[in-house]
Amino acid sequence: MEIFVVIMAGGVGSRFWPRSRKSKPKQLLNIFGENSMIRETYKRVSNFVKSENVFVITNKLQSELIQLDLPELPKGNIISEPVGKNTAPCVAVSAKIINNKSQDSVIITLPADHLIKDKNEFERLILKWAKFAFENNVLLTFGIIPERPETGYGYINYDKSSQTDGVYKVNKFVEKPNLEKAKEYLSGGNYLWNSGMFIWRSDVILDEVQKYLPETHSLIAKLKNGDYDNIIEEIYPMFQSTSVDYGIMEKSDRVYVIEGNFGWSDVGSWESVYELSPKDNNGNAVNGDVLTIDSKDSYIYSDNKFTAVVGVNDLVVINLDDALLVCHRKKAQAVKDVVDNLNSESRDELL
Repeated sequence: MEIFVVIMAGGVGSRFWPRSRKSKPKQLLNIFGENSMIRETYKRVSNFVKSENVFVITNKLQSELIQLDLPELPKGNIISEPVGKNTAPCVAVSAKIINNKSQDSVIITLPADHLIKDKNEFERLILKWAKFAFENNVLLTFGIIPERPETGYGYINYDKSSQTDGVYKVNKFVEKPNLEKAKEYLSGGNYLWNSGMFIWRSDVILDEVQKYLPETHSLIAKLKNGDYDNIIEEIYPMFQSTSVDYGIMEKSDRVYVIEGNFGWSDVGSWESVYELSPKDNNGNAVNGDVLTIDSKDSYIYSDNKFTAVVGVNDLVVINLDDALLVCHRKKAQAVKDVVDNLNSESRDELL
């Protein structure tokens, strides 16, 4: 068994506007501490995976910045997507390239922009379940025990009676619910948050791609050992745009879920950043040259300028040289609507 890691880094992080832009999205930002989120993801796996066995799949706009941020990786390990086609093509292409390199490979597939607090427990579970996936020809996904009725996450409905050594059969994947449904899932006790982290053998996931996405499998068959760049440029526009959850995981009978109790967050919005950040006596989390007066429970980020916040509560304030965001913390998911509006008006200078 040889362990590989695929870091998926193709997103634009629209809920993190105005800090997150197309050329430097969420995963390249140092939201917590000095390192970018993708560098933290790399550091998290570097203790047990060789640098040459870590692959990043991203888009062309970001590939050079990622290479600068992760100089340890061979240049050929950063796979550039010419066009975004969601996560299923990303999984298929990376699995094919890794399988070409090692037919005894087990792949840990991770988003680039998540937070893991307990790194030791994360490593222990990864190594434990990588061995399980390799020996049992299954597709494993990490589920997180819900702490609250969260509407920003997808859920995994699982069969609690099917437990074998901590592995559960998945009944179905559920899209992000409304608050009423999220409360129902929480009280039901048989739902987990969908972390978007997977473990599988390269040949097993490729078998499932062939079974459920045959056109995708035919295209990746063109990826033979050697220089992949030109082939990826050719085949990517022809891929069906679909997620790995919808294209494979919801259909396969090989899917099992394991609980990941290692302090996980997908850091999905500025509200998440507020919740995860240290706070002063008034419940404010500040970053930069910030003064708060008679203000409580707010997140304020000010880049290269002084910002004063007076007499307000429960806000997100992101103050940059070319843009200012002010929103209620509980409306942080709606920041994506700002980006949609800028796109519709072709305000490329702000994207």
